[in-house]
Amino acid sequence: MPIGAALLSGCVNLAPLHQQPVPAIPQPVRVAVPADNPAEVRRQDFFTDPRLRATVELALANNRDLRVSTLNVRRARAQYRIQDASRLPGVSATANASRSNLGTSLSAGVGLSAFELDLFGRVSNLSEAALQSYLATDAGRRSAEISLVAEVANAWLTLAADLERQRLAAQTMATRRSSLALDQRRHALGAITGLALAQSQSLVESARLDVARYATQVEQDRNALELLLGAALPADLAPASEQNLSEPGRLVELPAGVPAELLQRRPDVLQAEHQLRASVAQIGVARAAFFPRISLTASAGTASNELSGLFKSGSGSWSFGPSLSLPLFDGGANAAALDSARLDRDIAIAQYDKAIQTAFREVADALSERATLAERLAAQRALLASSERQLMLADALHRAGSTGMLEVLDAQRSLYAAQQALIDLRLTEQGNRLALYKVLGGGWNP
Repeated sequence: MPIGAALLSGCVNLAPLHQQPVPAIPQPVRVAVPADNPAEVRRQDFFTDPRLRATVELALANNRDLRVSTLNVRRARAQYRIQDASRLPGVSATANASRSNLGTSLSAGVGLSAFELDLFGRVSNLSEAALQSYLATDAGRRSAEISLVAEVANAWLTLAADLERQRLAAQTMATRRSSLALDQRRHALGAITGLALAQSQSLVESARLDVARYATQVEQDRNALELLLGAALPADLAPASEQNLSEPGRLVELPAGVPAELLQRRPDVLQAEHQLRASVAQIGVARAAFFPRISLTASAGTASNELSGLFKSGSGSWSFGPSLSLPLFDGGANAAALDSARLDRDIAIAQYDKAIQTAFREVADALSERATLAERLAAQRALLASSERQLMLADALHRAGSTGMLEVLDAQRSLYAAQQALIDLRLTEQGNRLALYKVLGGGWNP
C-alpha cells in the first residue's frame, strides 16, 4: 500500500473482537489419534479402484451443480476485490477540450475522486465482510464437492452391487432350471409329487422375475450415475461384471480413530465460521454509521486557451475539496441497522453451533455403525456357509431317499436369500466408508 494511503487508512476498528465459539456438542469426541494422521489422506488415495477413481474425476469435471458452485466462488472473489479496492484512493487522468464564441479551453490533469478516510473502520470492515463471504462461498463449494464425490462413489457401488445381484439371479435361474428339468423327469417316473414339481417351477419363475427386475434396476442405476457425471458413463469405467463388492482395496480402510479437531475442519463448519466472521465485521460497519464520514476529492493539472501553452509555466491548476458527513437525525435507522447486525451475528453463532452438532452426530452415527459391521459381515458369511452346507446335505439326503423335495427347496431359498443379504451387507460396509469420508471432511487435505 502506498505511504499516503497508509497514512489515510483507518485509525479505529469498531467491530467487536471475534472469539471462536466453544463447540456446542454433548461431550468431546474421545478417540485416539492414529500414527498416520487422517488429515493427510487424499481423495486420490482413498479410492483405490482405478475405474471408480476415474469416474469420480469425470464427475468433478462435468457435474453442472458443482460448476455453478465454482462460478459462485469466482463471482464472490470478484465482489471481494471490488470492495477491497475502495480501501485505496482511485486516481484517474482527465483531458478536456471545448470551443465556443468566447474562445478555446484546454485542460489536462489527474484527480482523486471521493476517497473516504477510514477513520472508524467502515471501509475495512466492509472489505473484511466481503472476504469472509468469499471464503464461506468457497467452503460451500468444497462441501458440495465432497457430497458429489460421495454420491458418485455410492451410485457406482450401487450399480456394481445390482450387477452382482443380476448375475446371481441369472446363475440361480440357470441352476433352478436344471433342477426343474430333473424334477420333471422324476415326476414322470412317479418319484416326486405334483406339489414338489409345482414348487420347483415357482422357484424358477421367482429367479426369472429377479433377473428382469435387476435388469431394470441396473439401467436406472446407470441413469442416476450419468446424471451425477454430467456425461455418459464410458464402458471402460463401468463396474466389471465379473467383480463383486468383496474385492479388497476398492475403498481403503479409514483409521480407527480421528482427532476431534477434524470436526472443525469440515467445509460446512468452516462455512458457518466464515459467515459468523462476516456478521461480526458488519457490526463494525453499522457502528461506524454513527460517526462522521470524511471524503477527499482533489485534482491537479494544467489549463490553457491554446494547445501550445497547455504545458507552459504558469498554466497549472489544482483543487482540493474535502467533504464531511455527520448523521444528526435518521429516525432511528442507524440504531435499527446496528440491532439487525447484532441479531445477524447471534443467528450466525446459532448456525455455527448447529453445524458443529450436526457434524458430531453424523460422525458418531457413522462410527457406531462401523463398530458392528465387521461382526455383521462375519455372521453373514457364516450364515452363507451354513446355508450352502444345508443345501448340500438336503440334496444328498433327497437323492438317498431319506427326505422329501420340500427340504431341498427350502434350502435353495435360504441359500439364495443369504447370498442376496451378503451383497446388501457388503454394499452397506462400503457405504459406511463413504459416509466416514464425507462426515470427516472429505479429501482430508483440501
